[in-house]
Amino acid sequence: MSRAALLVAHTGRRQSAAHARTVAQDLLAAGFEVRVLTEEAGDLDFPAGVVLVSDDADAAEGVEIALAMGGDGTFLRAAELARPAKVPMLGINTGHVGFLAVAETGDIDRVIEDVVAGSYTVHERLTLDVRAEYDGRLIAESFALNEVSVEKGQRAQMLELLVDVDGRPLSRYGCDGVVCATPTGSTAYAFSAGGPVVWPEVEALLLVPISAHALFSKPLVTAPTSTFSITVDPYTSFATLCADGRRTWDLPPGAQVTVQRGDLPVRLVRLAPRPFTDTLVAKFALPVDGWRGNRR
Repeated sequence: MSRAALLVAHTGRRQSAAHARTVAQDLLAAGFEVRVLTEEAGDLDFPAGVVLVSDDADAAEGVEIALAMGGDGTFLRAAELARPAKVPMLGINTGHVGFLAVAETGDIDRVIEDVVAGSYTVHERLTLDVRAEYDGRLIAESFALNEVSVEKGQRAQMLELLVDVDGRPLSRYGCDGVVCATPTGSTAYAFSAGGPVVWPEVEALLLVPISAHALFSKPLVTAPTSTFSITVDPYTSFATLCADGRRTWDLPPGAQVTVQRGDLPVRLVRLAPRPFTDTLVAKFALPVDGWRGNRR
């Protein structure tokens, strides 16, 4: 039976394009069917033999693995395609250190050898499902790997939000917004808003108010089974709902957003896992060296 892989690349980054062509050639030589998105093929000059597919839910159907060539944005775009088909994903870092990039550019040949040999493990990452309703009507529905945010739509006006947790009112915030995040997303938007770093193996949900004018505005960590309900005050300005910084919707005053654990996780491929502490140190260039000497 033939093997297949989906390749998603950053078309605006020359280095990513070069590595994507190398990966495609290596996989074709190993007997894989290599699928690439039609909209990317022209910009990346893929070798003959690749299969062009549409950017929709069927792109990853039946493939063995999805490979994202680029940074975190490329990985999130690939996740939208791979998650519904329950396909494991490998992120190949082509520009910077990121939490979702798990292979180094200098190891491309070795990476593909491991993929061909099946020498990898698959880990599941918790996701979020989000719904937004207004006046009994569904206005948005999506998922997120990192975070869902509800933010003010007008720069000059504060947003009034009422937050419920598990069906019980928690607090009313006058704020710039609220971030609901996964452990994976704890080092992204939630971190910049003052949230805690959560190890990816921890199953939990995060709620982080953004610039809240309130006595109680600390970030919260809840059970993975919790449900957040965020209501835009009927007498405040309109708001914006955003999932993973990629998909956005306008929320009128009175809209209600529900966020809970996603039904489908994102499945990540790990070739040679390293401790999350090492990833954290690399990501933020943390000062582990001091007068006592280098730490091992």
